[in-house]
Amino acid sequence: MRRIIVDLKKLTPEIFKLLTKKFPDGYNDSDIIVFENHHNEIIEAVEVKTEDSIYLVKVSSKLHYTMTNFNKADMKVNKLGNIVFNKEEEEEE
Repeated sequence: MRRIIVDLKKLTPEIFKLLTKKFPDGYNDSDIIVFENHHNEIIEAVEVKTEDSIYLVKVSSKLHYTMTNFNKADMKVNKLGNIVFNKEEEEEE
C-alpha cells in the first residue's frame, strides 16, 4: 500500500470527503500521527485510507477549521483538481 503525504493545498475533493466522513466532528490529539519525513522534519498528520493508498494529511489549524465548517456547496476545485480554500489560492493557479 502506498503512503502519500498531502498538504491542505493539494487535497482533492475525494480525499477531503473521506477525511470529513472519518472525522465528522474534527480530529483530536489521539488521531494525529507524528513522524519524520525524508528531510528529518517532524510531520503531524491524520490518516485516511483508500483501497490502494494511505493518505497522511498534514495537520494545521486551517485544516481543522475547514473540516468543521465544511459546506459542499462552497467547494471549488482548481485546474489541477485540488480544492481551493481562499481567493489567493484560486488566483495562483
